[in-house]
Amino acid sequence: MRRPRPAVSLRWKIALTVTAVCCAVAAVLGVLVHNAVARQTVGQVRKETRADLDTALDLFEYGTSREGINSVLDPPELPEELKKLVHRGRRGSMVGSYRGQPVMWAAAPAGNQIMAVWSPYGNTRRTLEKFDTAILGSAVLAATAVALAGLFLARRISRRLTTTAAVARRITAGDLDARVGDVAGQWPRGGPSAYDEVAAVAAALDSVAGSLQGRLQAEQRFTADVAHELRTPLTGILASAALLPEGRPKEMINDRLHALHRLTEDLLEISRLDSGAEHADLAACALGPLVTRSVRATGFGTDVRILADTVVETDRRRLDRILANLVINAHRHGRPPVAVTVDALPGGIPTIEVRDHGPGYPADLLHHGPQRFRTDAPGRGRGHGLGLTIAVGQAAVLGIGLYFTNAPDGGARALLSFPPHPPDRTTATP
Repeated sequence: MRRPRPAVSLRWKIALTVTAVCCAVAAVLGVLVHNAVARQTVGQVRKETRADLDTALDLFEYGTSREGINSVLDPPELPEELKKLVHRGRRGSMVGSYRGQPVMWAAAPAGNQIMAVWSPYGNTRRTLEKFDTAILGSAVLAATAVALAGLFLARRISRRLTTTAAVARRITAGDLDARVGDVAGQWPRGGPSAYDEVAAVAAALDSVAGSLQGRLQAEQRFTADVAHELRTPLTGILASAALLPEGRPKEMINDRLHALHRLTEDLLEISRLDSGAEHADLAACALGPLVTRSVRATGFGTDVRILADTVVETDRRRLDRILANLVINAHRHGRPPVAVTVDALPGGIPTIEVRDHGPGYPADLLHHGPQRFRTDAPGRGRGHGLGLTIAVGQAAVLGIGLYFTNAPDGGARALLSFPPHPPDRTTATP
């Protein structure tokens, strides 16, 4: 199996790209400058050597002494290519060596012989080498400086993008008050569009979060208002229904009215949870007896197993509400036997598991969590989808984890996980 390549962060991608471009530009410029300087320097030496060659040929033709000119007839050190060129009746110049030293040769035919003139080339070669070293050092320094500058700028961009992503995750998790502008500071004058593209993206995210928050708040207010408006006439209808004569019609009316009353109360509870108005009244409680009483109060035949009892700090009323909703949901939408198990994970983390043996939770619920007014699991019965939504909201108020999974051998499993640190109390409410 091919192992996936490790991901490279945007910061390093930008820094490496800037460095590579800088190195490429430095290499091209270095080659161009080297060629221009070498052509000029070597051309000057070649020009002087050819001038000496012309003088030596004139002196050779008139039979005059060639003292003061570095001329040699038929030198054995003359490069072979230059010899072939002269034998064809042409003149030329080439870098070679003479007596172990680098020289610039210039040669031309002189009768049946070769007249060659040489000029020292060692200083010129050392000058070009020093110049190449200076070009290479300058390129390295420039590439390092540009790489550091690119890394610095990329780090700033990456940090701002990371901040924006973190705020987006907070908004996804339900914190609709999170804003990038509050984390990164106020936008500059002229708005984010006058700043840069990253700021524009962050401002767009803030705008989307504000719009989403406004719509959700409007939905929450609508739900709360509808529930409140239904509560008063529903109470009157329940009182009026109690005056009806006994019989099957009265039972049917009362049954539907009580169902509508429970729905209204659930909507009011959800609106309070959504608004953040609920606060837990924590107290130390023995978990085993608390769970036993809560399950028994539902009136369903549920198997309660206490494998590891402990003391937790929680709000007993809210925990009763969570357990009741989970147990009722298991009996209504699952199949027996339904079992509630109190245990502890490694590390002393208290847990409560509610499990049935029905078709299990639907994939949409496992992926997105419970959603109000949605119970689209075939075979799990009908309902409003509010029970599990309320359980999740109350668990968030208590600061405990609520996880929904399906058992490997079938059935839905809901797991309550309490904070790992036990309360520092000497007594607990039984």
